[in-house]
Amino acid sequence: MKTSANWSYPTEIRIGRGRIEELAEQCRAQGMERPLLVTDRHLVGMAITRTAREVLSDGGLQHAVFSEVDPNPTERHVQAALAAFRAGGHDGVVALGGGSAMDIGKCVAFMGGQSLPLWHFSWGTEGWRDADLNGIYPVIALPTTAGTGAEVGYACVIAEEQSHSKKAIYHPQLLPNVVICDPELTVGMPRAITAGSGLDAFAHCLESYCTSLYHPMGQGIAIEGMRLIKEFLPRAYRDPVDLEARINMMSASIMGAVAREKGVGAMHALSHPIGSLFNTHHGTTNAVVMPMVLAFNRKVIEKKIDRLASYLDIPGGFDGFHDFVLGFRQTLGIPENLTQLGVPRDQISALVPLVLKDPTGRTNPVKLTEENVPLLLEACF
Repeated sequence: MKTSANWSYPTEIRIGRGRIEELAEQCRAQGMERPLLVTDRHLVGMAITRTAREVLSDGGLQHAVFSEVDPNPTERHVQAALAAFRAGGHDGVVALGGGSAMDIGKCVAFMGGQSLPLWHFSWGTEGWRDADLNGIYPVIALPTTAGTGAEVGYACVIAEEQSHSKKAIYHPQLLPNVVICDPELTVGMPRAITAGSGLDAFAHCLESYCTSLYHPMGQGIAIEGMRLIKEFLPRAYRDPVDLEARINMMSASIMGAVAREKGVGAMHALSHPIGSLFNTHHGTTNAVVMPMVLAFNRKVIEKKIDRLASYLDIPGGFDGFHDFVLGFRQTLGIPENLTQLGVPRDQISALVPLVLKDPTGRTNPVKLTEENVPLLLEACF
């Protein structure tokens, strides 16, 4: 199989080993001469960031780096990056990293020429229609993890510090102009990030598959995405330089993000406020609560999961699939519950209203209520 290709769904995706070398060429194709490279604190000193900078410099592009990005980024990170973007007279963004760096990079490119405040463009409102289209700068995404799918998303997730809630900033042109998926960029990731990010993609596929919204393309993509993750995530976890596994995980990450257009559910409604309050890794948190949410939704999704288990060659229908998830998590070093993740049990009452307010819960197969959310949270400890 030739593992190098150019795709145009949902945006231009250039996937294959060594394709980082095309970065300067693609910047110029998007009209960039002075890109701001946005990455996170962990990545800024790594070889992959040095490689990206060398490609930009060798291509004659002046650039600067912004790396003040933490997991679960907030409006404070956005404002700091915007200040750097404007002060440097930049004309586009190269977003290098996982979901956090990708979201900040996309947000900066979108907000670079806007006069309205960030939260005006929150998902679920019509605020996106008020954006100045001439004030949106181009983005090239360079994912270094395989899971969030932020590289092909129309939104960026930013935490509001005052309310301890995560909000999605939405606009169709938040979608990066070009995505360069080079599996060599993911080789240096810690095993825990490989596992948590991969299971984030699995959560995107699984939750979108379980929603009742009509989206046959998303449904089919979700099923095949889960098959790829089942086959290749353990390989990528065991052997960091297994590039076949890593390129397939990058594909599955994109598939999870595309499928996610069908909606997600309670896994995300739980993990968003937990991540915001306790700074847990988003994908890992999704993985921790995954079997509990499956059990919570069982009465509505059992037949769907029976069909899914058959496709994935997992015997035993719903129960077999539930057991598979438990075992899959264990082989990837995922904590068994929120207690092991470090979340205090006495915070359940504080979490309930945040879970109910999170918009991702609206498409959960079982309606989330003031009565059942505390029970679901209890089951997660």
